[in-house]
Amino acid sequence: MEHVVIIGAGPAGISAALYTARGNLDPLVIHTGIGALEKAEKIENYYGLEKPLSGQELFDRGIAQAKALGVRVMETQVLGISGFDTFTIRTTDGDIETESVILATGSKRAASSIPGIREYEGKGVSYCAICDAFFYRGKQVAVLGNSDFALHEAEQLKNVTPSVTIYTNGEKPEFSREHDIQVNTMKIQSVEGENTVSGLRMEQDMSILESDGQKESFYPADGIFVALGTAGSTEIARQMGAELTEKGNIRVNQEMETTIPGLFAAGDCTGGLLQVATAVSEGCAAGISAGKYIRRKFKK
Repeated sequence: MEHVVIIGAGPAGISAALYTARGNLDPLVIHTGIGALEKAEKIENYYGLEKPLSGQELFDRGIAQAKALGVRVMETQVLGISGFDTFTIRTTDGDIETESVILATGSKRAASSIPGIREYEGKGVSYCAICDAFFYRGKQVAVLGNSDFALHEAEQLKNVTPSVTIYTNGEKPEFSREHDIQVNTMKIQSVEGENTVSGLRMEQDMSILESDGQKESFYPADGIFVALGTAGSTEIARQMGAELTEKGNIRVNQEMETTIPGLFAAGDCTGGLLQVATAVSEGCAAGISAGKYIRRKFKK
């Protein structure tokens, strides 16, 4: 059983790791790569930098600093987290049990550009299978994505309805294991419906035109679950039942505590300035708060 697992290896995650390591909590950091820092060509507005650094350089230095303090770093994809009081983190490399979690994977800046997705949010378009699967018992549902995150969401839905299809929107499936979920790799033209979602309008390859000559076809769906890329902090928090803000960020207090005991969040996923300095500050606060939480828990 881990004391604390930090999801994300950017400024917030590594800052949290440094403080929990110094607090003798032996933290484990899980990440899937550089994230938003990759787009930072030059960083020169952060304390202590005599010369500008690229986002990649800052990312690499952060991980090296954490490892120098004995922090364990694991590169794997988080599929979801369950539990209360203690947590089970489901990853593509197996489950990890932990007393506390710090979410620090940043925020997803790119959303689906498929016409109709935004218009039907809350009207058949969902972002959390665990949260909303109940409403689609026995109905036809679609999962949008091409990675293990999408496969995980589809398998959650399969528990309540046999009619589940993963739509990759023209992308190559990148599942790391065998499964029995139906997959459609056609390009999506739009999400359609009247008051609620009724299905997906697909573009069709010229080589497989239907006999009537149409270049598109309609696939019925009562609900569409968006699971693009990997599960970010907000998606994980939503799945766990943590409260979000009106803007869709994770709600935290000054101690970086979410509304779930033992679950903390730091960095871009909480909103705010989206700056390295802010992320480092919040990571520090989250790491200190996680340490206090663990010590109180074991004292009891």
